[in-house]
Amino acid sequence: MTAPLSLERLRSDVAEVLAEEPGSFADDENLIDRGLDSIRLMTLATQWREAGFEAGYLDLAQEPTVAAWWNLLEGKR
Repeated sequence: MTAPLSLERLRSDVAEVLAEEPGSFADDENLIDRGLDSIRLMTLATQWREAGFEAGYLDLAQEPTVAAWWNLLEGKR
């Protein structure tokens, strides 16, 4: 069973796809600049959709930061 989506899980999921430690990037840092590519972004979108959050790839790609994603996902809960 996956953990419910929280800000901490969001950070952890992002860190996992970037192969970094949670906390090694700021919430407002552009994740494309950290190496996030379209495949990893699609992976995150799929994980979060499966957790019950309706944020698609294009929604996430518009502003690729943890802070923006958290605001987006909270609004779609």
